[in-house]
Amino acid sequence: MGVESQSDETVSVTPEVVPFTNGLSPQSLLLLSLALVVGLLLVIIFSRRKSRSRGTALLLVGPSDAGKTAILSTLAFTGTLPSHTSLQVNTSLMPLSPVGILPVIDIPGHPRIRDQFEEHLVNARAVAFVVDASTISRNGSTVAEHLHHVLHAITSLPPSHLAPALLILANKCDLMKTATSSGSPTEVAISRVRTILERELEKRREAQSGGMGVEGLGAEGERSDIGGLDCSGPGGIFKFADWEGGEVDFAGTWVNVGELKDDEKEGVATDGLASLRSWLGTTFTVT
Repeated sequence: MGVESQSDETVSVTPEVVPFTNGLSPQSLLLLSLALVVGLLLVIIFSRRKSRSRGTALLLVGPSDAGKTAILSTLAFTGTLPSHTSLQVNTSLMPLSPVGILPVIDIPGHPRIRDQFEEHLVNARAVAFVVDASTISRNGSTVAEHLHHVLHAITSLPPSHLAPALLILANKCDLMKTATSSGSPTEVAISRVRTILERELEKRREAQSGGMGVEGLGAEGERSDIGGLDCSGPGGIFKFADWEGGEVDFAGTWVNVGELKDDEKEGVATDGLASLRSWLGTTFTVT
């Protein structure tokens, strides 16, 4: 009697994969999708911010005879020699603790060549707009015109570049005469420069918002509309504290123009640039 052999058959069963979203409601799926989109956007924004470039130089700009070259020579050589109105860009190096060596670029304020600051703006980590506080009451509109162009250039930088810090220097504040009750010459100089520039820049903003052109910075008589005066305050009135282009700082400065004194030769600072040096130390050490 033959023996019938029966072979076992092995059946392979592939387990079914069930998507984890099957158990989610439509509302939950929507919230999950939104969370993924927001997370992706945050990653993109963060990566772009990390890749934004930052300048390394200090840019000195402002009208002629404001004292930019005197400030440059004092910063670079710890003493101020007589200077004259510059007609070309001056570049020097200044020691700045704890940063090291800081490039300083002085842009002439002559109307025909002052626009050259735009060529150096992408290399600037800080911009100091120098104003002669002793004459601002007479030429406030001209100074504001120049500053307007600087504000416009800063707000027009590409997103890939971090905007430089902006400092408005009320220079020659030692020439200010004031009563004791009004504050120190430095305080009065800063207050006067701030008030006059805000008033004149507001006039320019109003002219543009009313459909009128403002005097341009190119050829004489040219009129154009340039931005850079947007503010977040009520009514959009121009105030440095509300300027949408970034924070604007103020400082009062002065320098002695002439031969180096004995104490200057010995390394003892006798100029009025302490507030500027302090601001630069903070600005160039912040990452």
